[in-house]
Amino acid sequence: MSGAAQPATLDRAGIEQRIPHRGRMCLLDRLESWSAAEIRCSASSHADSDNPLRTASGLLAPCAIEYAAQAMALHGALVAPPDAQPSPGYLASVRGVRLAVARLDDIAGALQVHAERLAGDATQILYRFTVNDARGALLADGRATVVLNTPILDSTDTRSP
Repeated sequence: MSGAAQPATLDRAGIEQRIPHRGRMCLLDRLESWSAAEIRCSASSHADSDNPLRTASGLLAPCAIEYAAQAMALHGALVAPPDAQPSPGYLASVRGVRLAVARLDDIAGALQVHAERLAGDATQILYRFTVNDARGALLADGRATVVLNTPILDSTDTRSP
């Protein structure tokens, strides 16, 4: 984003420019608001019959974690210095996850995805996240640790980890 001020809101196309997920795998529709400490997004892709996370049983509630992880990735892109290269991040762990529903695909209206940065440095970030329905009812929440700038071993690498 070469020195440009970061936008207050974004549509899906703007989100796709800032996270590694493209096409149907970009689950978020809109950046609603953000600050250095938190981000709020909305998504309606949970209702799509061709959602890439959907199984024969529907879009199961643990997929809420991926919605939250994409919000965290977008948050990282937005808080990065304007001329910085994106830091690759990996969801290292989730803790204290509570699921209030079994499935997401039967939830009416847009999902509301919120992530709050609790702590972090240049190598890892701890977020608290919530996913709510359009009326504000809690669907899922928990904490997630994102590890930054850590290379993933190439599957062809025969060296011991």
